[in-house]
Order: sequence, then structure tokens, then C-alpha cells
Amino acid sequence: MNNPSLNANLSDGLLKASGVGCNGARVVLFAGIVALAFLVLSIDPQAWSQQHSHHEHPGMSMPAEKPIEGVLLDKRESEGNHHLAGLFVALSGLFILTQSKFAKKFPAIGYAWPACFLLSGMFILVYSDTELWPFGPKPWIQGTITNPEVIQHKIFAVLLLGVGLIETERMRKRFRAVWAAWVFPVLAVAGSFLLLFHSHSAGMHGPNHMAVMARIQTEHLSYAVTGFSIGLVKGLAEVPTRWQRVFAKLWPMFMVALGVLLMCYVE
Repeated sequence: MNNPSLNANLSDGLLKASGVGCNGARVVLFAGIVALAFLVLSIDPQAWSQQHSHHEHPGMSMPAEKPIEGVLLDKRESEGNHHLAGLFVALSGLFILTQSKFAKKFPAIGYAWPACFLLSGMFILVYSDTELWPFGPKPWIQGTITNPEVIQHKIFAVLLLGVGLIETERMRKRFRAVWAAWVFPVLAVAGSFLLLFHSHSAGMHGPNHMAVMARIQTEHLSYAVTGFSIGLVKGLAEVPTRWQRVFAKLWPMFMVALGVLLMCYVE
């Protein structure tokens, strides 16, 4: 026979034992809902249906072809964005792996890897889509909300900025609650899932656009798998087990691997 008061006491005890209070649980739940909303808003049904249509008709050509100069410019810009973002991610992993060795002599080194996330997020937020103001003719808000690819880029920027801000505040000892440690794993998994639906117009032009799109999708799948691994292992590193120290060393290694993959991006 169930005892409601016993079940309530047991639940409270489990929350206290895990270090997650009611406020922390609400914040984690809110972060998950926001991440899910980002994912839903970023999926473009029209692009998704077009993708399946192209799989069904492999000989179909794109309806509009850009001049070769424009295609090459977009290619160089997209590759450069991925390469710079990868550099920041790889540096973040290296800072995490080495900060324990230099923390006593250089205490500020703990802020280095969150700073890499902040710089990467700011770069993607401002420079990922140069057709927008102030680099291009399109108004920033209108050009963002009318283009699913641009929306996704801005979401990635917000995720990076969110992680950077939270981890900076954790270093400053302002966020001591357990929920703050779970923001990174939750956003890492959400961002990785988002990569599975990331549209890329740069590869949708030219006679070999199908092969280019297939390569781009394969590359982004590798980013998604690596990013999911980062989120999973980072979460395990926050759980007190005998493997905690192993996980604490493993997840920044995955970050370095993700950075290298991004720096090798080719369209």
C-alpha cells in the first residue's frame, strides 16, 4: 500500500542527496524546455521536405544557380567560420586539460576556456552571416527570422554564449548550485541534436551539389556525435563515482577532437 507522505519524504531525500534542490530542479527543467524550444523553432519543415525530395530524385538540379564567384566566396566564408570556431573549441579543451598544472601560478587561467566560448559565440552571432547588416544589405532582424539557416547560426551563438557566461560565473563562485554544473551538458546535447537538422545553402549550387551536400551532412553528423559525447561525458563527470576523474579528463579531450574536426571542415 502506497504511503504518500513516505513517498514525498523519499523524493525530498533523493533530491537532497543528489544536491539538487527544488529551485535547481526548476532551473534545469526550464533550461531543458528552452533548449527544446530552440530545437523545434530551428527545424524548417520546407527544407526538410526538400531534402527528402532530393533523395527521391537524385538527378534533379537546383532551381537557381549562383554565379561561380558568389559560390566560391560563400564557400571560403563558411569554411573560415567553421575553422575559427574549431580553433576556439580546441583551445577550450586544451585550457581545461592543462589548467590544473598552472592554476597556482596563474589563477586566472580558469577563465580562459569560458572566454573561448564567449569569443566564439560573439563571432558566430555577428559574423556568421555577412549578408546581414552591418556587413551586408539585409536588415539584421528581418534577414534572421526569414532564413532558417541564419536562425540556426544565431541559436548556436546563444548556446555558446550561455555556456561561457554560466562557466564564468561558476569560476567567480557566484553560481555554486548543482544545476549550474548541468547547464553545459544539457546545452551540449541540445546543440548536438540541432546539428542533425542544420541546413547549409552553401553546398546547394553547382553541378555536383548532391555530392557536396552529402559530404556536408556527413561532417555535421560527426560534429553531432562528438558533441553528444562531450555532453554525456561532462554530465558523468559531475556525478560522484569512482570514474569521475576519468570522465573529467575525457570530456575536454572530446572537445579538442571536435575542434580539430571543425578546423578540417571542407565544403
